[in-house]
Amino acid sequence: MGVTIQNVTGSTAMVIWPTMASCADSFYSIMYHPNWNNMLSGYSRKNFQKEERVPASRSSFVIENLTPLTTYILCVTCQSANPSSDQCRIFHTLEEDPASASNKKKELALGIWLTSSILLLIIAGILLYGCLHIWCRKRRERAEGQNIPSEQDKGEAWTINKSHTTEEFQRQDRLVQSAEGKNADDIQLATIIENPLTSKEPAMQTSKSQEIVLMTAGPL
Repeated sequence: MGVTIQNVTGSTAMVIWPTMASCADSFYSIMYHPNWNNMLSGYSRKNFQKEERVPASRSSFVIENLTPLTTYILCVTCQSANPSSDQCRIFHTLEEDPASASNKKKELALGIWLTSSILLLIIAGILLYGCLHIWCRKRRERAEGQNIPSEQDKGEAWTINKSHTTEEFQRQDRLVQSAEGKNADDIQLATIIENPLTSKEPAMQTSKSQEIVLMTAGPL
């Protein structure tokens, strides 16, 4: 099986393989591992660190996120079979491209900036919620404090109105009593005027009794 590696960079490589009839209804398995010299045994699947599954309709694949200046072994098999030596190739990644490194740094800086912005927004939201909560509580306490004096004022106003009402009732009672006394005096005076003889009878009786006493005594 003629597996070839092309367009190798510091972090990517393109692998090309011929199509196999036995994989027409299945998939291709691309296995690769860095530092081939450190592998303990042959071409066993368990010795490969990475694996990519590609549809059977394809015959090439670009591997990404490779480590610069590193030796890799790569094998292509049908489905999940253990690879043979003719299905594997060894390649070396190049030094990292300065432009690629710059892009990675930009991406890292952008990720840090986005993360920091999200954290700041969360903190600002929490602080805003706390301030609104404190403001609402103080406003409610102020409103409750204003309602208490108003209730006291209502009580005082009711007491003053009650005292004024009591004084008015007492004044009206005194007016009624004085009016009744005046009416009684007027009635008594009217009675005396209508019966003048009743008031003169005692005086006449007194004068008559004096004349009788004088006549009885006679001349001395």
